[in-house]
Amino acid sequence: MGLALSIAVFFIIWWVVLFAVLPWGVRSHEEQGSVEPGTVESAPVAPRLAAKFIATTLIAALIFAGFFVTVTYELISLESLTFIPNFR
Repeated sequence: MGLALSIAVFFIIWWVVLFAVLPWGVRSHEEQGSVEPGTVESAPVAPRLAAKFIATTLIAALIFAGFFVTVTYELISLESLTFIPNFR
């Protein structure tokens, strides 16, 4: 697997994991009980994006490592996927 493909796959994994991590620990102004005038009640109080980006990067790195090992050592080969109709 080349460098460009590795970067592309990591970016896709990272992006999907980001959407899974974003809702973690978010509290809205309404849940907090302190709605500021001029803000939407559903706006997050403290989104902590830096911590979520770090968590996303770590989780994506673990998933990518598993993918990389699977592809490098051919733990799942394309020939084993011939049960899929019209694959060839």
